[in-house]
Amino acid sequence: MMSGVFTMRLINQGWRTLRARNARLQHSAAAQRPISKLVIANRGEIACRVVRTARKIGVRTVAVYSDPDKNSMHVAMADEAYHIGPAASQESYLRGDKILDVIKQSGAQAVHPGYGFLSENVEFADLCAQEGVIFVGPPASAIRDMGIKSTSKMIMSEASVPVIGGYHGDDQSDERLRLEADKIGFPVMIKAVRGGGGKGMRIAMKAEDFDAQLESARREAIKSFGDDVMLIEKFVERPRHVEVQVFGDHHGNYVYLFERDCSVQRRHQKIIEEAPAPGLTWEVRRSIGEAAVRAARAVGYVGAGTVEFILDASHNFYFMEMNTRLQVEHPISEMITNTDLVEWQLRVAAGEPLPLSQDEIELSGHSFEARIYAEDPRGGFLPGAGPLKHLSTPLPSQRVRIETGVRQGDEVSVHYDPMIAKLVVWGHDRAHALNTLTSCLADYNIVGLNTNVDFLMSLATHPSFMAGDVSTDFIPDHHNELFPDLKPSPQLFCQTALALILEEEQEGVRAVANSQEPTSPFRPGATPRINHTLSRTINLKCEGADEHIQVDYLGSGRYRMTVGRTSFDVSGSLVCDNNVRHLTAIVDGCISRSHVVMENRDIHLFTQTGGWKMSIPVPKFEVELGKVRGAAGGAVAPMPGVIEKVFVAPGETVAPGDPLVVMIAMKMEYVIKAASAGVVEKVFFSQGDNVAKNTPLVEIKETEES
Repeated sequence: MMSGVFTMRLINQGWRTLRARNARLQHSAAAQRPISKLVIANRGEIACRVVRTARKIGVRTVAVYSDPDKNSMHVAMADEAYHIGPAASQESYLRGDKILDVIKQSGAQAVHPGYGFLSENVEFADLCAQEGVIFVGPPASAIRDMGIKSTSKMIMSEASVPVIGGYHGDDQSDERLRLEADKIGFPVMIKAVRGGGGKGMRIAMKAEDFDAQLESARREAIKSFGDDVMLIEKFVERPRHVEVQVFGDHHGNYVYLFERDCSVQRRHQKIIEEAPAPGLTWEVRRSIGEAAVRAARAVGYVGAGTVEFILDASHNFYFMEMNTRLQVEHPISEMITNTDLVEWQLRVAAGEPLPLSQDEIELSGHSFEARIYAEDPRGGFLPGAGPLKHLSTPLPSQRVRIETGVRQGDEVSVHYDPMIAKLVVWGHDRAHALNTLTSCLADYNIVGLNTNVDFLMSLATHPSFMAGDVSTDFIPDHHNELFPDLKPSPQLFCQTALALILEEEQEGVRAVANSQEPTSPFRPGATPRINHTLSRTINLKCEGADEHIQVDYLGSGRYRMTVGRTSFDVSGSLVCDNNVRHLTAIVDGCISRSHVVMENRDIHLFTQTGGWKMSIPVPKFEVELGKVRGAAGGAVAPMPGVIEKVFVAPGETVAPGDPLVVMIAMKMEYVIKAASAGVVEKVFFSQGDNVAKNTPLVEIKETEES
């Protein structure tokens, strides 16, 4: 006779199977019609991505936009566009009622949610079904089951998908969660049950960290998902993050399109992905793919989804979560399977069967995706914002894709994710794909804000990464090698000085031709006359170091440049193409080529090994006039953002490390702490205020013991 617990498990499993089947049939009934017009309920590169595929298959597109996105790329690309509100996503892109109004006004039959925003919003999916609108995604029941981590783990266990044990209970008191963490054993992962993208997720390495990390995770979860229910699970040290692309249709067909390795992350968010995962045997690859299909089948999944696993050192894998939407990194799966997953989404949503069976899906070559962000890797990967004053990219081809939603002159907004683009490459094998990636990164030149391009180049050329030896601890494990001391070589100073001289000479020629005085801002000294032999000193600053380059004009385009005590024979050419100068420099017989962008007193030199920013020093009297007093002993905003919480008030005493302010920037939470002991003199902002980078937040009068 079966035990009561086992009987109940079978009943639950049968009920879930029936519910999954019914959900698929109900979803199918609502989607058995062609799509001729599609609303894209998103922005940026994913909106542009959907527009391109829709146009390819003859579907008209409708964009939506907030105030700052009025002139954005996705609006320009779509056939129609509708304004939906102010910058804050809670008042625009997250307003399902406004999206439905646009669907009705435009006469569209379907809505593609992209990723983020409403893509995994159960209420919106339900509302679409009620209104007879095709939601290009899974049924609401699948989003609901997979969106709550505790529920999803129970379903996966019943579907024979390996899971990591932990606490997923209803008792959410601090005491109970702390007790469960003690039972599991530290380190533990604290996760929002409705979380995703690293939001609402914290790691408590030891018991003393637990309370603070729990509070921080809850705050971020409320902000991102409106729900602060948490789960606690064992944190697997040095794990790999491997995910499987799955697809289902309304006819009960399921396939997997192999796996992606997304292990290299910062702030629990992916930074570089590859497909297939390096080092897996075909047996493991098949097993993890089949487990992902079982996961999708268990919830009656329809459309594109991703099942994420933790992989340990022995290649044992455990279910982590299922993302019930298209993933940011889906292009690398497309590259290795020669598919268009957005086209699959639209065809499946319209009731068509999957284009290929599992046996027909072939794996070909290797692909990488590098996410190019507006952020400061050396400053803790803090996100940034600002204008893209100069933007040049590698040339797209069948092996190179640039997935972006911005153009030169556009602004990376503080209100949204700071991703500028995704650089996607393909090669016959991993080594060829990696070579293509590093070469293309060298051609990705951006001026106007901090980016992670140079960091990505450092990462992609690291010996351990090149060997496929990756884990989620990759960046902290190799921090020193990934962030070496930056010291420009004397040859780099020579190249920059050469670029300045050649630019001045070309401007002199242009000025004479136009009977005008030269007006170049790049005039560290007197502008030389053509063929005039002289000596001069060019002062440059880079990475905090001042360098004085002694230049002797030798005639016939040759120069002797002395940096420190070393002299170099220098010559070359500068060809201008729009705002980009193509510099060929010959330094002591060594030929190097780079791109040069000049703005104000800054000279940006982009070489094959990374970018350098050289500056013409500001005269001392200008420095004195331009000094601005900061909040000495207090705190300043490390990035542009919005004040989420203020912990202190004037008159309060603080100790080093005490939290002062919580900021939200690019949808992530940052706690600004006191650097020293003292008394709070002033608090400059309140909750909800917008602040710019380097703005004083709190002024503290330091005490003697600090």
